[in-house]
Amino acid sequence: METFQKPIDIFRTIVERIDRREAFAVAVVLDTRGSTPRETGARALIEPNGNITGTIGGGAMEGEARRRGAEAIASGRAVVFECRFEGVGLKEAIPICGGTMRVLLDPSPDASREIYARARDLAQAGQSGILITTVTTEIPETTPKVEVRWIDRGEVAKATIPPGAEVLQRVLEEETPFHLLKPGEAGAPTVEILAEPVLAQPVLLIAGGGHVGCALAWQAAMIGYDVTVVDDRPEYTDAARYPDGVKTVCGDIPGILAAFPSGPETSIVLVTRGHLCDDAALEVCIRKPAAYLGMIGSRRKTALMRREFLQSGRATEEEWNRIYAPIGLDIGALSVPEIAVSIAAQLIAARRMGHSAGMPTQETQND
Repeated sequence: METFQKPIDIFRTIVERIDRREAFAVAVVLDTRGSTPRETGARALIEPNGNITGTIGGGAMEGEARRRGAEAIASGRAVVFECRFEGVGLKEAIPICGGTMRVLLDPSPDASREIYARARDLAQAGQSGILITTVTTEIPETTPKVEVRWIDRGEVAKATIPPGAEVLQRVLEEETPFHLLKPGEAGAPTVEILAEPVLAQPVLLIAGGGHVGCALAWQAAMIGYDVTVVDDRPEYTDAARYPDGVKTVCGDIPGILAAFPSGPETSIVLVTRGHLCDDAALEVCIRKPAAYLGMIGSRRKTALMRREFLQSGRATEEEWNRIYAPIGLDIGALSVPEIAVSIAAQLIAARRMGHSAGMPTQETQND
């Protein structure tokens, strides 16, 4: 059975299953070329019966990974295989994306238990580093040897292991994996290296637990955010309304927002019950060092608040211009779930493509 897995949870699940002494293989996308259904570094867990947690792309390719993963568990031998998406017609079963994926199936993740635990713990604690997977195949042997290592962000500059400090620094700075395949020559082993950034879990602070705030909490949790919902109404901070892992705080909204730690991984969404509460919340957030600050409301409300903030000196033009208001990408959203999707999409755009990519044009209404 295939289940959805939030990005940061894959490491947690690996450690939990190791600690329960369960048999499983970790499937890792080592490299991609061209158009493929998943990215380099994508992971899934395959059980002896072929059941899968997470996904490395679905379809026929994932079916092959599940079959090979079950065989790897039975034999105890790691496997690397390549899948080509080179079908030429819509009526044949061969995938037609046009790209290529190399996939590692490691049936012995317990050997790397402490590394996976460190990656999980540091990312959850707001720190980052690099996970390095090295696959070595001796000649004439055909069974790859898998080694997983971790390098803290602070240790990257002086790292001496392949692929070297300069490459590893670029991996972190550009948030992009690096893959190297060095074929064996003259009897030397074939060595394959995947260096991938493991980044601090993004944080989302939602002020307002009404309809939009609640729907957004579900969306954001699903795409990997560490979500906290703040409201001064107990019924809107009831944990039963939210998915597991979402934190709720009931109390004075501006006071809680002012005290909430904020940094480059923090996004703040203001969707309180009205413009007066939004105004007070915005005042304490407008200078916080957040990656994203968005406020719900109509264009008229936004224009009035902008004029008042600038005229009163509560914000400069530059400070106001960093606000996503009205909030959400312009996808024609009308219903509460659609508005939540538009906001989640804007969070992704701002995080992955930069501040200007998701600047607002979507008119929404207070919930």
